[in-house]
Amino acid sequence: MNEGHSVNEGHSVIHLPTVEDTEAFGRRLAVELGAGDLVVLDGPLGAGKTALARGIAAGLGVEGRVSSPTFIIAREHRAGQRPGGGEPVAMVHVDAYRLGLGAERSATFDELDALDLDTDLAGAVVVVEWGEGIVEHLTDRHLLVRLRREPESDVRTAQWGWVS
Repeated sequence: MNEGHSVNEGHSVIHLPTVEDTEAFGRRLAVELGAGDLVVLDGPLGAGKTALARGIAAGLGVEGRVSSPTFIIAREHRAGQRPGGGEPVAMVHVDAYRLGLGAERSATFDELDALDLDTDLAGAVVVVEWGEGIVEHLTDRHLLVRLRREPESDVRTAQWGWVS
């Protein structure tokens, strides 16, 4: 997963019938993530972005309960013991939905800059819900995960790949 490529050149798709499957997928993604990685989660309300973030957190072994950071915008989870060993890494979980609401794009970037995520990237995996089109400039490459939920169903579909 650490090899960069454009989502348009290649991506993977998985069907996730349950919330537990979505969390398990996040744990699998986390195996290849390390400090400096940016994960952008895209999808409508109820698509499973927070469930996927919970899975990534579990796979990284970070401390603390993972819930949507909607009202605080960003929540840092300290590094804990990583399942299966590996270098412990912190996770910063961001909800970019409210950034720049009703404002111009430059105001959104100012709000994002105030979060100091580029500094966090040095020692953490940064997972951003609702971040597409907002945070990509923070790194040379990022993992983009697009989640969709089937109408009238709990089945979700995830499409993912590294974008550079």
